Amino acid sequence: MQKQVININSEFDGGNIHCLKNEQFDDIQLEIKIDNQSDFYQWFYFRATGVLEQSCRYKINNAGKAAYTDGWDGYNAVASYDRKFWFRVPTRYENGVLTINHCAKYNSVYYAYFAPYTMEQHIDFIASTLEHPLVELNVLGKTIDGQDIDQLTITSADDTSKKKIWIQGRQHPGETQASWWAEGFISRLLDDSDAVSQALLKKAVFYVIPNLNPDGSKRGHLRTNAVGSNLNREWLTPTMEKSPEVFLAKQMMEAIDIDMCLDVHGDEGLPYNFIAGAEGTKAWSEKKAKWQSDFTDRLKLVNPDFQTKIGYSIDAPNTADMTICTNYISEAFNCLSLTLEMPFKDTIETPNELEGWSPERCQNLGASCLDAILAVVDDL
Repeated sequence: MQKQVININSEFDGGNIHCLKNEQFDDIQLEIKIDNQSDFYQWFYFRATGVLEQSCRYKINNAGKAAYTDGWDGYNAVASYDRKFWFRVPTRYENGVLTINHCAKYNSVYYAYFAPYTMEQHIDFIASTLEHPLVELNVLGKTIDGQDIDQLTITSADDTSKKKIWIQGRQHPGETQASWWAEGFISRLLDDSDAVSQALLKKAVFYVIPNLNPDGSKRGHLRTNAVGSNLNREWLTPTMEKSPEVFLAKQMMEAIDIDMCLDVHGDEGLPYNFIAGAEGTKAWSEKKAKWQSDFTDRLKLVNPDFQTKIGYSIDAPNTADMTICTNYISEAFNCLSLTLEMPFKDTIETPNELEGWSPERCQNLGASCLDAILAVVDDL
């Protein structure tokens, strides 16, 4: 029988890893590639072959200098044979090394930081939505790498009195939760038999960007675009040279004058779903506080995976970082502006031992957000 040869590869859409050593099954040494023109890294996604029924140890040697090392504590990597179903595998972080332990049932297995959502998946999903008569595709422009920035406009009829609700995800490309969330959100919004979606479409126009950072997504970045820009720190003064994604999104927002913005992310460290608001902005008010609490109260009621006890510390008055989307949009448009965060780990209060926080749970949370928007839309 021919001896198995270990092979590690990440040269595909969204892939990221560099193999340092692969002679022994129990000592496969790897490192994560750094985002281009940046110091950020943490996202990994790679394929291992030649590992059938072998107890393998994949050691990511530079994990100790990753962007968010607290994200490794209590974390288990995801694995898949078919790139459709992703399950958790035993993972340990010790002395700066992240070690994934797994014995594969097949001769090809994929590992990732979270279930990937590639640009090919994005293109397929966008195409599938265009079959619906209420969906219109608008390409905001091109990225630095020349990819399209897709924005979907979803509405039941032209009516200038409707509220304008802006939804976006994947400013940080490694936070693939946002794309899975967008699938659930859009799919329910387009369900002709769903009473909540039908009520919302009578009241609002939805402008949805499932992926605001196509270049970083395709390159396998954690946090930045093609030239190392952290898009969620570009909202005050974006440029076409450094951050065309934000520049073009802002241009569209200003043209339509939005009433609400929901910016969808993933958080490396906290094992919770939560909302971060714009409390530290100068224009924060009791009205905005009520909008936010009405939204979070309804979301918590309809989906127990969401909670309000744990989240980021709230900025003191007038101390908000105005380069961040949620803060900038709240101030610029005097509207409800929220950041939704989802975990890379499992949720503490509602765990799933096999899958952890998963694509399906992201999709379900996306669908649940329609109920939360319905709770506030009339008051916006």
